[in-house]
Amino acid sequence: MQTIQNAIGGKLVTSTSTRTQPVFNPATGEQSATLPLSTIDEINAAVASAKAAFPAWSNTPPMKRARVMFRFKELLDKHAADIAREISKEHGKVHDDAMGEVARGIDVVDFACGIPHLLKGEFSRNAGPGIDSYSDRQALGVVAGITPFNFPAMIPLWKIGPALAAGNAFILKPSERDPGVPMRIAELFLEAGLPAGVLNVVNGDKEVVDAILDDPDIKAVGFVGSTPIAQYIYSRATANGKRVQCFGGAKNHMIIMPDADMDQTVDALIGAGYGSAGERCMAISVAVPVGKETADRLIERLIPRVESLRVGPSTDASADFGPLVTAQALERVKGYVDTGVKEGAKLVVDGRGFKMQGYENGYYMGGCLFDDVTADMRIYKEEIFGPVLSVVRAKNYEEALKLPNDHEYGNGVAIFTRDGDAARDFASKVQVGMVGINVPIPVPIAYYTFGGWKGSGFGDLNQHGPDAFRFYTKTKTVTSRWPSGVKEGAEFVIPTMN
Repeated sequence: MQTIQNAIGGKLVTSTSTRTQPVFNPATGEQSATLPLSTIDEINAAVASAKAAFPAWSNTPPMKRARVMFRFKELLDKHAADIAREISKEHGKVHDDAMGEVARGIDVVDFACGIPHLLKGEFSRNAGPGIDSYSDRQALGVVAGITPFNFPAMIPLWKIGPALAAGNAFILKPSERDPGVPMRIAELFLEAGLPAGVLNVVNGDKEVVDAILDDPDIKAVGFVGSTPIAQYIYSRATANGKRVQCFGGAKNHMIIMPDADMDQTVDALIGAGYGSAGERCMAISVAVPVGKETADRLIERLIPRVESLRVGPSTDASADFGPLVTAQALERVKGYVDTGVKEGAKLVVDGRGFKMQGYENGYYMGGCLFDDVTADMRIYKEEIFGPVLSVVRAKNYEEALKLPNDHEYGNGVAIFTRDGDAARDFASKVQVGMVGINVPIPVPIAYYTFGGWKGSGFGDLNQHGPDAFRFYTKTKTVTSRWPSGVKEGAEFVIPTMN
Protein backbone atom coordinates (compact mmCIF):
# COMPACT_ATOMS: atom_id res chain seq x y z
CA MET A 1 0.00 0.00 0.00
CA GLN A 2 1.43 3.36 -1.07
CA THR A 3 1.99 6.02 1.59
CA ILE A 4 1.63 9.60 0.35
CA GLN A 5 4.63 11.71 1.34
CA ASN A 6 5.25 15.41 1.92
CA ALA A 7 7.74 17.61 0.05
CA ILE A 8 9.76 19.69 2.51
CA GLY A 9 13.08 21.40 1.90
CA GLY A 10 13.53 19.88 -1.54
CA LYS A 11 13.07 16.28 -0.35
CA LEU A 12 10.21 13.81 -0.29
CA VAL A 13 9.66 12.86 3.35
CA THR A 14 7.23 10.53 5.07
CA SER A 15 5.22 12.09 7.87
CA THR A 16 5.72 10.77 11.38
CA SER A 17 2.06 11.41 12.21
CA THR A 18 0.07 8.63 13.84
CA ARG A 19 -3.13 10.04 12.32
CA THR A 20 -3.84 8.68 8.84
CA GLN A 21 -6.61 8.72 6.26
CA PRO A 22 -7.30 6.29 3.40
CA VAL A 23 -7.25 7.42 -0.25
CA PHE A 24 -9.70 5.53 -2.47
CA ASN A 25 -10.02 4.74 -6.15
CA PRO A 26 -13.59 6.00 -6.84
CA ALA A 27 -14.02 3.61 -9.76
CA THR A 28 -13.60 0.50 -7.62
CA GLY A 29 -14.14 1.71 -4.06
CA GLU A 30 -10.81 0.15 -3.10
CA GLN A 31 -8.18 1.89 -1.01
CA SER A 32 -5.25 2.95 -3.18
CA ALA A 33 -3.03 4.74 -0.65
CA THR A 34 -2.63 5.87 2.94
CA LEU A 35 -2.32 9.58 3.70
CA PRO A 36 -0.65 10.60 6.98
CA LEU A 37 -2.19 13.81 8.36
CA SER A 38 0.88 15.91 9.03
CA THR A 39 1.87 17.24 12.41
CA ILE A 40 2.28 20.86 13.45
CA ASP A 41 6.03 20.30 13.60
CA GLU A 42 5.99 19.26 9.95
CA ILE A 43 4.08 22.34 8.75
CA ASN A 44 6.46 24.45 10.85
CA ALA A 45 9.41 22.74 9.14
CA ALA A 46 7.91 23.51 5.73
CA VAL A 47 7.45 27.18 6.63
CA ALA A 48 11.00 27.40 7.97
CA SER A 49 12.32 25.82 4.78
CA ALA A 50 10.35 28.24 2.61
CA LYS A 51 11.42 31.22 4.69
CA ALA A 52 15.08 30.23 4.35
CA ALA A 53 14.77 29.73 0.57
CA PHE A 54 12.85 32.94 -0.13
CA PRO A 55 15.65 35.57 -0.08
CA ALA A 56 17.78 33.89 -2.73
CA TRP A 57 14.80 32.96 -4.91
CA SER A 58 13.25 36.44 -4.79
CA ASN A 59 16.63 37.94 -5.70
CA THR A 60 17.03 35.56 -8.64
CA PRO A 61 16.66 37.56 -11.87
CA PRO A 62 13.14 37.15 -13.30
CA MET A 63 14.58 35.77 -16.53
CA LYS A 64 16.26 32.93 -14.61
CA ARG A 65 13.02 32.22 -12.72
CA ALA A 66 11.25 32.15 -16.08
CA ARG A 67 13.71 29.55 -17.35
CA VAL A 68 12.77 27.27 -14.44
CA MET A 69 9.10 27.80 -15.33
CA PHE A 70 9.81 26.97 -18.99
CA ARG A 71 11.56 23.72 -18.01
CA PHE A 72 8.67 22.88 -15.67
CA LYS A 73 6.16 23.50 -18.47
CA GLU A 74 8.12 21.19 -20.78
CA LEU A 75 7.98 18.46 -18.12
CA LEU A 76 4.24 18.97 -17.68
CA ASP A 77 3.75 18.60 -21.44
CA LYS A 78 5.89 15.46 -21.45
CA HIS A 79 4.08 13.82 -18.53
CA ALA A 80 0.56 15.16 -19.15
CA ALA A 81 -0.97 11.75 -19.94
CA ASP A 82 0.58 10.18 -16.82
CA ILE A 83 -0.68 13.04 -14.66
CA ALA A 84 -4.15 12.67 -16.18
CA ARG A 85 -4.19 8.96 -15.37
CA GLU A 86 -3.26 9.77 -11.76
CA ILE A 87 -6.12 12.30 -11.62
CA SER A 88 -8.54 9.66 -12.91
CA LYS A 89 -7.30 7.09 -10.39
CA GLU A 90 -7.88 9.33 -7.37
CA HIS A 91 -10.66 11.66 -8.53
CA GLY A 92 -12.60 9.47 -10.98
CA LYS A 93 -12.97 11.82 -13.95
CA VAL A 94 -12.60 10.31 -17.40
CA HIS A 95 -9.22 10.55 -19.15
CA ASP A 96 -10.10 13.23 -21.73
CA ASP A 97 -11.55 15.43 -18.98
CA ALA A 98 -8.42 14.93 -16.88
CA MET A 99 -6.26 15.84 -19.88
CA GLY A 100 -8.30 19.02 -20.27
CA GLU A 101 -7.65 19.88 -16.63
CA VAL A 102 -3.91 19.44 -17.08
CA ALA A 103 -4.00 21.60 -20.22
CA ARG A 104 -5.77 24.46 -18.42
CA GLY A 105 -3.17 24.30 -15.66
CA ILE A 106 -0.34 24.38 -18.20
CA ASP A 107 -1.90 27.48 -19.79
CA VAL A 108 -1.38 29.44 -16.56
CA VAL A 109 2.19 28.15 -16.17
CA ASP A 110 2.78 29.24 -19.78
CA PHE A 111 1.50 32.73 -18.95
CA ALA A 112 3.69 32.84 -15.83
CA CYS A 113 6.74 32.24 -18.03
CA GLY A 114 6.32 35.88 -19.10
CA ILE A 115 7.23 37.06 -15.62
CA PRO A 116 10.10 39.37 -16.75
CA HIS A 117 7.53 41.49 -18.56
CA LEU A 118 4.74 41.06 -16.02
CA LEU A 119 6.86 42.42 -13.16
CA LYS A 120 8.06 45.53 -14.99
CA GLY A 121 7.40 48.66 -12.96
CA GLU A 122 6.97 52.30 -14.05
CA PHE A 123 9.46 55.16 -14.27
CA SER A 124 8.97 58.93 -14.46
CA ARG A 125 12.02 61.11 -15.09
CA ASN A 126 11.90 64.70 -13.80
CA ALA A 127 8.68 64.19 -11.89
CA GLY A 128 9.86 67.36 -10.16
CA PRO A 129 13.00 69.47 -10.35
CA GLY A 130 15.82 66.90 -10.29
CA ILE A 131 13.41 64.25 -8.98
CA ASP A 132 12.76 60.81 -10.50
CA SER A 133 9.97 58.44 -9.43
CA TYR A 134 9.66 54.73 -10.09
CA SER A 135 7.64 51.78 -8.88
CA ASP A 136 8.66 48.18 -8.36
CA ARG A 137 6.66 45.00 -7.71
CA GLN A 138 8.25 42.80 -5.07
CA ALA A 139 7.39 39.31 -3.85
CA LEU A 140 5.49 38.96 -0.57
CA GLY A 141 7.59 36.18 0.99
CA VAL A 142 6.14 32.83 2.05
CA VAL A 143 2.63 32.28 0.66
CA ALA A 144 0.25 29.31 0.84
CA GLY A 145 -2.46 27.59 -1.17
CA ILE A 146 -5.25 25.33 0.08
CA THR A 147 -6.70 23.53 -2.93
CA PRO A 148 -9.78 21.35 -3.64
CA PHE A 149 -10.32 17.76 -4.74
CA ASN A 150 -12.14 18.47 -7.99
CA PHE A 151 -9.10 19.88 -9.83
CA PRO A 152 -6.04 18.34 -8.13
CA ALA A 153 -3.68 19.53 -10.90
CA MET A 154 -5.24 22.67 -12.35
CA ILE A 155 -5.92 24.69 -9.20
CA PRO A 156 -2.51 24.03 -7.61
CA LEU A 157 -0.88 25.07 -10.90
CA TRP A 158 -3.03 28.21 -11.03
CA LYS A 159 -1.63 29.20 -7.63
CA ILE A 160 1.91 27.82 -7.62
CA GLY A 161 2.85 29.04 -11.11
CA PRO A 162 2.27 32.80 -10.65
CA ALA A 163 3.43 32.78 -7.02
CA LEU A 164 6.78 31.16 -7.76
CA ALA A 165 7.38 33.13 -10.95
CA ALA A 166 6.87 36.34 -8.96
CA GLY A 167 9.61 35.29 -6.54
CA ASN A 168 7.65 33.90 -3.58
CA ALA A 169 8.21 30.66 -1.70
CA PHE A 170 5.11 28.45 -1.54
CA ILE A 171 3.37 26.07 0.88
CA LEU A 172 0.69 23.85 -0.71
CA LYS A 173 -1.93 22.01 1.35
CA PRO A 174 -3.84 19.87 -1.20
CA SER A 175 -7.08 17.98 -0.74
CA GLU A 176 -6.89 14.81 1.32
CA ARG A 177 -9.07 13.01 -1.23
CA ASP A 178 -6.62 13.03 -4.17
CA PRO A 179 -3.16 14.08 -2.97
CA GLY A 180 -1.04 12.10 -5.44
CA VAL A 181 -1.01 14.64 -8.28
CA PRO A 182 0.15 17.63 -6.17
CA MET A 183 3.09 15.53 -5.01
CA ARG A 184 3.92 14.73 -8.64
CA ILE A 185 3.88 18.47 -9.39
CA ALA A 186 6.42 19.04 -6.61
CA GLU A 187 8.68 16.33 -8.05
CA LEU A 188 8.55 17.90 -11.53
CA PHE A 189 9.43 21.33 -10.13
CA LEU A 190 12.53 19.88 -8.47
CA GLU A 191 13.44 18.18 -11.75
CA ALA A 192 13.04 21.53 -13.51
CA GLY A 193 15.67 23.06 -11.23
CA LEU A 194 13.58 24.84 -8.62
CA PRO A 195 15.82 25.43 -5.57
CA ALA A 196 15.16 23.32 -2.50
CA GLY A 197 12.60 24.80 -0.11
CA VAL A 198 10.97 27.18 -2.58
CA LEU A 199 7.99 24.80 -2.98
CA ASN A 200 6.78 22.64 -0.10
CA VAL A 201 3.74 20.32 -0.06
CA VAL A 202 2.26 19.35 3.29
CA ASN A 203 -0.71 17.00 3.44
CA GLY A 204 -3.16 17.21 6.30
CA ASP A 205 -6.58 18.23 7.55
CA LYS A 206 -8.00 21.20 9.49
CA GLU A 207 -5.09 21.10 11.94
CA VAL A 208 -2.65 21.94 9.15
CA VAL A 209 -5.05 24.51 7.66
CA ASP A 210 -5.34 26.37 10.97
CA ALA A 211 -1.57 26.33 11.38
CA ILE A 212 -1.24 27.96 7.96
CA LEU A 213 -3.85 30.59 8.79
CA ASP A 214 -2.15 31.47 12.09
CA ASP A 215 1.52 31.35 11.08
CA PRO A 216 2.97 34.89 11.11
CA ASP A 217 5.59 34.01 8.48
CA ILE A 218 2.91 33.18 5.86
CA LYS A 219 1.97 36.45 4.19
CA ALA A 220 -0.86 35.37 1.87
CA VAL A 221 -3.31 32.48 1.49
CA GLY A 222 -5.33 31.35 -1.52
CA PHE A 223 -8.22 28.90 -1.21
CA VAL A 224 -10.77 27.15 -3.44
CA GLY A 225 -13.61 25.09 -1.98
CA SER A 226 -17.05 25.48 -0.42
CA THR A 227 -18.40 28.85 0.66
CA PRO A 228 -18.63 28.09 4.41
CA ILE A 229 -14.95 27.07 4.46
CA ALA A 230 -14.01 30.03 2.25
CA GLN A 231 -15.69 32.38 4.74
CA TYR A 232 -13.88 30.70 7.64
CA ILE A 233 -10.47 30.89 5.97
CA TYR A 234 -10.99 34.48 4.80
CA SER A 235 -12.08 35.67 8.25
CA ARG A 236 -9.34 33.91 10.21
CA ALA A 237 -6.51 34.71 7.80
CA THR A 238 -7.41 38.40 7.38
CA ALA A 239 -7.75 38.72 11.16
CA ASN A 240 -4.13 37.57 11.27
CA GLY A 241 -3.09 40.29 8.83
CA LYS A 242 -2.71 38.13 5.74
CA ARG A 243 -3.60 38.91 2.14
CA VAL A 244 -6.35 36.42 1.19
CA GLN A 245 -8.28 35.28 -1.86
CA CYS A 246 -10.98 32.64 -1.36
CA PHE A 247 -13.30 31.11 -3.93
CA GLY A 248 -16.40 29.30 -2.75
CA GLY A 249 -19.52 27.60 -4.04
CA ALA A 250 -21.55 28.14 -7.17
CA LYS A 251 -24.99 27.69 -8.67
CA ASN A 252 -24.49 28.43 -12.34
CA HIS A 253 -27.51 29.23 -14.49
CA MET A 254 -27.98 28.91 -18.24
CA ILE A 255 -30.69 31.18 -19.65
CA ILE A 256 -32.27 29.76 -22.81
CA MET A 257 -34.08 32.34 -24.92
CA PRO A 258 -36.90 31.32 -27.30
CA ASP A 259 -34.68 32.01 -30.34
CA ALA A 260 -31.78 29.84 -29.13
CA ASP A 261 -30.49 27.04 -31.33
CA MET A 262 -31.99 24.14 -29.37
CA ASP A 263 -29.59 21.50 -30.68
CA GLN A 264 -26.62 23.63 -29.66
CA THR A 265 -28.25 24.40 -26.30
CA VAL A 266 -28.92 20.76 -25.42
CA ASP A 267 -25.39 19.73 -26.38
CA ALA A 268 -24.02 22.52 -24.18
CA LEU A 269 -26.22 21.58 -21.22
CA ILE A 270 -25.31 17.92 -21.39
CA GLY A 271 -21.59 18.63 -21.38
CA ALA A 272 -21.66 21.49 -18.87
CA GLY A 273 -24.18 19.87 -16.53
CA TYR A 274 -22.92 16.30 -16.41
CA GLY A 275 -19.23 16.46 -17.33
CA SER A 276 -16.93 15.36 -14.51
CA ALA A 277 -20.08 14.02 -12.77
CA GLY A 278 -21.05 17.63 -12.06
CA GLU A 279 -18.09 18.08 -9.71
CA ARG A 280 -17.04 21.44 -11.16
CA CYS A 281 -17.49 24.88 -9.68
CA MET A 282 -18.32 26.06 -13.22
CA ALA A 283 -20.84 23.29 -13.95
CA ILE A 284 -24.24 24.40 -15.21
CA SER A 285 -26.66 23.08 -12.61
CA VAL A 286 -29.71 25.25 -13.45
CA ALA A 287 -31.32 25.59 -16.88
CA VAL A 288 -33.75 28.51 -17.25
CA PRO A 289 -35.85 28.25 -20.41
CA VAL A 290 -37.84 31.43 -21.18
CA GLY A 291 -41.48 30.71 -22.02
CA LYS A 292 -43.52 27.50 -21.85
CA GLU A 293 -42.86 26.49 -25.45
CA THR A 294 -39.09 26.84 -24.96
CA ALA A 295 -39.25 24.84 -21.73
CA ASP A 296 -41.33 22.05 -23.26
CA ARG A 297 -38.98 21.75 -26.27
CA LEU A 298 -35.97 21.71 -23.96
CA ILE A 299 -37.32 18.99 -21.67
CA GLU A 300 -38.43 16.88 -24.63
CA ARG A 301 -34.89 16.87 -26.01
CA LEU A 302 -33.05 16.63 -22.69
CA ILE A 303 -34.78 13.51 -21.36
CA PRO A 304 -33.46 11.02 -23.94
CA ARG A 305 -30.00 12.61 -23.85
CA VAL A 306 -29.74 12.31 -20.07
CA GLU A 307 -31.10 8.77 -20.14
CA SER A 308 -28.46 7.75 -22.69
CA LEU A 309 -25.44 9.21 -20.83
CA ARG A 310 -22.65 6.65 -20.54
CA VAL A 311 -21.22 6.34 -17.04
CA GLY A 312 -18.06 4.35 -16.52
CA PRO A 313 -14.47 4.17 -15.31
CA SER A 314 -11.77 6.35 -16.82
CA THR A 315 -10.45 3.33 -18.70
CA ASP A 316 -13.66 3.32 -20.79
CA ALA A 317 -12.94 5.74 -23.65
CA SER A 318 -16.65 5.95 -24.47
CA ALA A 319 -17.73 7.05 -20.97
CA ASP A 320 -19.23 10.55 -20.67
CA PHE A 321 -18.39 10.81 -16.98
CA GLY A 322 -17.09 8.66 -14.17
CA PRO A 323 -17.86 8.08 -10.49
CA LEU A 324 -18.14 10.69 -7.77
CA VAL A 325 -15.04 11.22 -5.69
CA THR A 326 -16.04 9.40 -2.47
CA ALA A 327 -18.81 7.25 -1.04
CA GLN A 328 -19.82 10.20 1.13
CA ALA A 329 -20.14 12.44 -1.93
CA LEU A 330 -22.35 9.84 -3.61
CA GLU A 331 -24.69 9.61 -0.62
CA ARG A 332 -24.79 13.40 -0.33
CA VAL A 333 -25.88 13.84 -3.96
CA LYS A 334 -28.48 11.07 -3.69
CA GLY A 335 -29.80 12.82 -0.57
CA TYR A 336 -30.28 16.04 -2.54
CA VAL A 337 -32.28 14.15 -5.18
CA ASP A 338 -34.45 12.65 -2.42
CA THR A 339 -34.98 16.16 -1.05
CA GLY A 340 -35.97 17.54 -4.46
CA VAL A 341 -38.63 14.86 -4.84
CA LYS A 342 -40.00 15.64 -1.37
CA GLU A 343 -40.05 19.36 -2.18
CA GLY A 344 -42.30 18.74 -5.19
CA ALA A 345 -39.90 19.03 -8.10
CA LYS A 346 -40.61 16.64 -10.97
CA LEU A 347 -37.80 14.05 -11.32
CA VAL A 348 -38.07 13.19 -15.02
CA VAL A 349 -34.79 11.20 -15.14
CA ASP A 350 -33.66 9.29 -12.05
CA GLY A 351 -30.07 8.04 -11.95
CA ARG A 352 -29.96 7.04 -8.30
CA GLY A 353 -30.26 3.33 -9.00
CA PHE A 354 -27.39 3.11 -11.45
CA LYS A 355 -24.94 0.25 -10.89
CA MET A 356 -21.78 -0.31 -12.91
CA GLN A 357 -21.36 -3.96 -13.84
CA GLY A 358 -18.00 -5.18 -12.60
CA TYR A 359 -17.59 -2.03 -10.50
CA GLU A 360 -20.40 -2.50 -8.00
CA ASN A 361 -18.36 -0.96 -5.18
CA GLY A 362 -17.52 2.16 -7.15
CA TYR A 363 -19.17 5.51 -6.44
CA TYR A 364 -21.28 5.69 -9.59
CA MET A 365 -24.54 7.50 -10.18
CA GLY A 366 -26.53 8.11 -13.36
CA GLY A 367 -27.62 11.52 -14.55
CA CYS A 368 -30.67 13.08 -12.87
CA LEU A 369 -32.96 15.70 -14.41
CA PHE A 370 -35.53 17.78 -12.50
CA ASP A 371 -38.32 19.85 -14.06
CA ASP A 372 -40.59 22.43 -12.39
CA VAL A 373 -37.96 23.43 -9.84
CA THR A 374 -38.72 26.67 -7.99
CA ALA A 375 -36.45 29.22 -6.34
CA ASP A 376 -37.57 28.32 -2.81
CA MET A 377 -36.35 24.69 -3.05
CA ARG A 378 -33.11 23.50 -1.45
CA ILE A 379 -32.04 21.81 -4.70
CA TYR A 380 -32.11 25.27 -6.28
CA LYS A 381 -30.55 27.22 -3.43
CA GLU A 382 -27.68 24.88 -2.56
CA GLU A 383 -24.74 23.53 -4.54
CA ILE A 384 -25.32 19.83 -5.19
CA PHE A 385 -21.97 19.10 -6.87
CA GLY A 386 -23.19 16.03 -8.71
CA PRO A 387 -24.75 14.91 -12.02
CA VAL A 388 -28.05 16.69 -11.34
CA LEU A 389 -29.60 19.35 -13.59
CA SER A 390 -32.58 21.45 -12.45
CA VAL A 391 -34.92 23.18 -14.90
CA VAL A 392 -36.50 26.38 -13.57
CA ARG A 393 -39.12 27.74 -15.96
CA ALA A 394 -39.26 31.52 -16.46
CA LYS A 395 -42.19 33.36 -18.02
CA ASN A 396 -40.07 36.08 -19.61
CA TYR A 397 -36.54 37.46 -19.91
CA GLU A 398 -36.86 39.72 -16.86
CA GLU A 399 -37.87 36.80 -14.65
CA ALA A 400 -34.99 34.72 -16.00
CA LEU A 401 -32.44 37.49 -15.35
CA LYS A 402 -33.74 37.90 -11.80
CA LEU A 403 -32.86 34.30 -10.87
CA PRO A 404 -29.04 34.53 -11.05
CA ASN A 405 -29.14 38.11 -9.79
CA ASP A 406 -31.02 37.12 -6.64
CA HIS A 407 -29.04 33.94 -5.93
CA GLU A 408 -26.45 34.04 -3.14
CA TYR A 409 -23.77 32.67 -5.49
CA GLY A 410 -22.36 34.53 -8.47
CA ASN A 411 -19.67 32.39 -10.03
CA GLY A 412 -20.61 31.66 -13.67
CA VAL A 413 -23.65 32.16 -15.89
CA ALA A 414 -24.54 31.71 -19.55
CA ILE A 415 -27.18 32.86 -22.00
CA PHE A 416 -28.02 31.07 -25.25
CA THR A 417 -29.65 33.29 -27.86
CA ARG A 418 -29.33 34.58 -31.42
CA ASP A 419 -30.33 38.10 -30.30
CA GLY A 420 -27.32 40.38 -29.88
CA ASP A 421 -29.34 43.02 -28.01
CA ALA A 422 -30.56 40.48 -25.46
CA ALA A 423 -27.04 39.08 -25.00
CA ARG A 424 -25.52 42.53 -24.56
CA ASP A 425 -28.18 43.56 -22.04
CA PHE A 426 -27.72 40.30 -20.12
CA ALA A 427 -23.94 40.64 -19.95
CA SER A 428 -24.34 44.17 -18.62
CA LYS A 429 -27.00 43.49 -16.00
CA VAL A 430 -26.28 40.02 -14.63
CA GLN A 431 -24.60 40.09 -11.21
CA VAL A 432 -22.18 37.25 -11.81
CA GLY A 433 -18.40 37.25 -12.20
CA MET A 434 -17.99 35.17 -15.38
CA VAL A 435 -20.49 35.33 -18.25
CA GLY A 436 -20.85 33.13 -21.31
CA ILE A 437 -22.78 34.09 -24.43
CA ASN A 438 -23.52 30.85 -26.27
CA VAL A 439 -20.61 29.44 -24.22
CA PRO A 440 -21.77 27.10 -21.42
CA ILE A 441 -18.64 27.09 -19.20
CA PRO A 442 -17.13 30.58 -19.43
CA VAL A 443 -13.76 29.84 -17.81
CA PRO A 444 -11.53 32.73 -18.94
CA ILE A 445 -8.29 32.06 -20.79
CA ALA A 446 -5.08 32.27 -18.78
CA TYR A 447 -4.34 35.95 -19.42
CA TYR A 448 -7.75 37.05 -18.09
CA THR A 449 -8.76 36.52 -14.48
CA PHE A 450 -11.02 33.88 -12.96
CA GLY A 451 -13.33 34.77 -10.07
CA GLY A 452 -16.92 34.88 -8.90
CA TRP A 453 -19.04 37.49 -7.16
CA LYS A 454 -21.21 37.47 -4.03
CA GLY A 455 -20.90 34.25 -2.00
CA SER A 456 -18.62 32.71 -4.64
CA GLY A 457 -15.61 34.92 -3.98
CA PHE A 458 -13.91 36.66 -1.06
CA GLY A 459 -11.09 39.13 -1.57
CA ASP A 460 -10.33 41.88 -4.05
CA LEU A 461 -8.17 39.96 -6.53
CA ASN A 462 -8.94 36.93 -8.70
CA GLN A 463 -7.02 33.85 -9.84
CA HIS A 464 -4.61 33.81 -12.80
CA GLY A 465 -4.16 36.59 -15.33
CA PRO A 466 -2.80 39.97 -14.18
CA ASP A 467 -4.65 39.72 -10.84
CA ALA A 468 -2.50 36.74 -9.82
CA PHE A 469 0.66 38.83 -10.01
CA ARG A 470 -0.99 41.71 -8.19
CA PHE A 471 -2.01 39.30 -5.44
CA TYR A 472 1.42 37.71 -5.07
CA THR A 473 3.39 40.98 -5.10
CA LYS A 474 3.40 44.33 -3.34
CA THR A 475 4.17 47.67 -4.96
CA LYS A 476 7.02 49.84 -3.75
CA THR A 477 7.28 53.41 -5.06
CA VAL A 478 10.61 55.26 -4.85
CA THR A 479 11.07 59.02 -5.19
CA SER A 480 14.74 59.99 -5.59
CA ARG A 481 16.72 63.21 -5.77
CA TRP A 482 20.52 63.49 -5.87
CA PRO A 483 22.62 66.20 -4.18
CA SER A 484 23.12 68.46 -7.21
CA GLY A 485 20.70 71.34 -6.95
CA VAL A 486 19.26 70.33 -3.58
CA LYS A 487 18.09 73.27 -1.52
CA GLU A 488 19.77 73.88 1.78
CA GLY A 489 17.72 74.04 4.95
CA ALA A 490 14.82 72.03 6.31
CA GLU A 491 11.46 71.96 4.52
CA PHE A 492 8.34 71.79 6.67
CA VAL A 493 5.65 71.59 3.99
CA ILE A 494 4.51 68.45 2.18
CA PRO A 495 6.66 67.87 -0.92
CA THR A 496 5.18 69.10 -4.21
CA MET A 497 6.39 69.07 -7.79
CA ASN A 498 7.07 72.83 -7.81
